[in-house]
Amino acid sequence: MKYMMTYDLMESTRNTQQWLGATARAFASYPMMSLAANPAMDWLNAWGEVTERTFARMVVKPDWNLPPISDEKGRDHTFVVERVLERPFGDLIHFTTPKRKASKRRILLVAPMSGHYATLLRKTVISLLSDADVYITDWHNARDIPVSAGKFDVEDYTMYLVEFMRELGPDIHVIAVCQPVPLALAATAYLAEEDPKAQPRSLTLIGGPVDPEANHTEVTDFGRSVTMGQLEQTMIQRVGFKYSGVGRMVYPGLLQLASFISMNMETHTNAFRDQIIKTAKGEASDHDKHNIFYDEYLAVMDMTAEFYLSTVERVFKNREIAQNIFTVNGKKVDMGKITTVAVKIVEGEKDDISAPGQCLAALPLLTGLPDSKKASHLEPGAGHYGIFAGSSWRHNIRPLVLEFIDANSGDSVKPANKNAAA
Repeated sequence: MKYMMTYDLMESTRNTQQWLGATARAFASYPMMSLAANPAMDWLNAWGEVTERTFARMVVKPDWNLPPISDEKGRDHTFVVERVLERPFGDLIHFTTPKRKASKRRILLVAPMSGHYATLLRKTVISLLSDADVYITDWHNARDIPVSAGKFDVEDYTMYLVEFMRELGPDIHVIAVCQPVPLALAATAYLAEEDPKAQPRSLTLIGGPVDPEANHTEVTDFGRSVTMGQLEQTMIQRVGFKYSGVGRMVYPGLLQLASFISMNMETHTNAFRDQIIKTAKGEASDHDKHNIFYDEYLAVMDMTAEFYLSTVERVFKNREIAQNIFTVNGKKVDMGKITTVAVKIVEGEKDDISAPGQCLAALPLLTGLPDSKKASHLEPGAGHYGIFAGSSWRHNIRPLVLEFIDANSGDSVKPANKNAAA
């Protein structure tokens, strides 16, 4: 599998499906097709429209498209994306409103690097903008990064977080979602020993695999059942000549997307069938529920091979974070060194990716942190997506997180507007 040919074969297949969809739409749209009533042309046009959009979205980075926000005087303020730090594998970006009064709450959202862009947290960002000054890690697609930029593994990821936290200063509150949870914890512990004054005030960890063995899921079962050699041979490919990262070894986003879909094949099949029916009846729209969700879900990015493999080996197989034996640049990172940063755990009762208990395993590692600075919340009935972007997040979890941030800000902060995101 580690060849350009297999990478280009997947891209060629995607491109062909997109072309077939566009061709079907064009064919069904010819005026002569309307000379006689023929429902088949309506169905062909609907299939083509859904198919073309589906496969086109897979190689396009979604836009943030943030709605304007109103101040206390009723004036609307639009957001500008400002790049605070630019690095080869990811940037630190800031959502600013030039004429709006800055919020005392400053939040760093650590976005996952697990096949999707940081825009996967778009709804999370929108829900926080009314009550906080928001920054986020914007990871780059590995296919667009030249080989000359070097490697990027879990240790490099951790050091990027360390650099971002240092840049933002000690009054920042960090919220890590899913995959980066154990590495955000490690980055905080690194700062606790190397640069205590740069530590964030609080750390909120949402649905991440601190200890994958605490509660098994399909994801953890897969990690335990395959060897590293099998993963390297079957999952790693080399970027083709079409992209700037030609020759770079990557775990392709299209391969990751296939894995995501296979976990809930029936659900996705029914969703696309229903969308084709709605399109044929003229009931679908450009921004309906289906398109809003799948425009983001289908937009995937490649990960560097070393990041993917080191994540599986060190976080899932060897459980280095769970056993507190994780090292960065040859130096052990001791979670027990965290003594002042308040830590809150958020999990979903029905999370089938990072099941309850996996993230909660972080608290016993914090042997130097007093219990008064530890907190946890298990959201009843919530799945993985719901705990950071769904209704459970908006109505229940978000207010709790903001209250936790306020309680650990060290000064008075305006109470959270609990109804702003609703």
